Formats: sequence, C-alpha cells, structure tokens
Amino acid sequence: MNYGLNALSAQAQLVTQNKGIPKIDPQAEDEALRKQTDAFEAIIIKMLMDNAMKDEKNIFSSQNDPGDKLYKSIYRDELSKASAGSFGFSQMLYDYLSQKKL
Repeated sequence: MNYGLNALSAQAQLVTQNKGIPKIDPQAEDEALRKQTDAFEAIIIKMLMDNAMKDEKNIFSSQNDPGDKLYKSIYRDELSKASAGSFGFSQMLYDYLSQKKL
C-alpha cells in the first residue's frame, strides 16, 4: 500500500472542499495567466508543506498552545504565496497554456 499517496489525495480532497482551487483561464492575458498559475503553484506548495509538517514535534516547549496549529498553518500559507513562481510548476504551466493560445 502507498500510504503517502493516499494521505496526499485525501488532503487534496479536503482542500477542494474547503476552498476553491483557482481556475486557470487559458485565454487570459499574459499577466493574468501568470497570476493564476502562481496561485495554483502556491496551493501545491502549501499542500506539500502541510504534509511534510503534519508530524512536527515542538522541541522547544512541551506546552500545547491553543492557536499553535492555526498560526503555523497561516505561516505556511503566506510562505507558499511568497514562494509561488519560484519552484517551476507555475512556469511550466504558463508555458504550456501560453503555447495553446497561439
């Protein structure tokens, strides 16, 4: 059995249920298309970070703060938005969709 793939697909289902994955319009102008592909890449990065840090242990404190998971989730969300466009997924998708417009 491939537990990692099952966990990732289950997380993808939760993401699609909780908040919409940005729609990519292949007929969009270049700047709008770039923003859409960057938003899509940000979601992929956020899912990867969430999956990588789900078993994270707090080595500095044994206390369980009530908002700790929420703050870390918000931090990973903002980090994924800031790094979107630098991993290459967005560029590959942008190149593919801009070639389809021609």
